[in-house]
Amino acid sequence: MNRFLSFLACATLALALSVGAAVAMGSSSDANPAAEANPDYAQGEKLIKAKDYKGAIPLLEKVAASEPKNADAFSYLGYAWRHLGDNDKAMAQYQKALAINPDHRGANEYLGQLHLILGDLPKAEERLAKLDQLCTFGCEEYSELKKAVAAYKAKKSS
Repeated sequence: MNRFLSFLACATLALALSVGAAVAMGSSSDANPAAEANPDYAQGEKLIKAKDYKGAIPLLEKVAASEPKNADAFSYLGYAWRHLGDNDKAMAQYQKALAINPDHRGANEYLGQLHLILGDLPKAEERLAKLDQLCTFGCEEYSELKKAVAAYKAKKSS
């Protein structure tokens, strides 16, 4: 009985450690505590979530100017420009974000969405493949782009 309880305890510990690793791998690689501490970034992010893209852009541009390695700021700038219909500016911002951090999940998803807007399915699928590589256990960015690619294909085939 003691051997069984020892085995059970070891198995439980091993399971707990593997679940912890899975959760850690699934957490955002995009976390940027310095950016989150910046009040302009925080306000810009708040405005993005409120869909006030015009209001967010000057704040995020200020962050990008003062923190040129802040991939999150460039990704959000691209997001804002895309939602305002300026695809050229959006593309430039996503490319800056990915030059800083090629594994930035948000920028990869948003760039994939932009490629769909531009009618470039192969490039969108490249971003989807990158997200599949980054999101071992799945992530919101992968799921969202996968849905958008499927919708794009369905629309094109009808």
